[in-house]
Amino acid sequence: MYTVRIEHPVADFARWKQVFDGDPAHRGQSGVRRYRVYRAVDDPRFVTVDLDFDGSAEAEAFVATMRGLWSKVEGSLIEGPRARILEAVEERDL
Repeated sequence: MYTVRIEHPVADFARWKQVFDGDPAHRGQSGVRRYRVYRAVDDPRFVTVDLDFDGSAEAEAFVATMRGLWSKVEGSLIEGPRARILEAVEERDL
């Protein structure tokens, strides 16, 4: 499994969440299997989103899509977005 981890501050979480829920990146059609949205406890404006994919090619294509979307909203809705593709190497329930 591959995870795209996106991190960035948002100007207004409620407004950002509304745009996120509108799904401008077409997550399902892009190969996203599941996602998780996090807010930093010490800074509720800081958002992290993990999106899971079956393959690295799908994850890379999704990051390219996101970069295109970010160019339209950076500075007004989000600031300095970062994306990283992670490969799961171990997972264990305790």
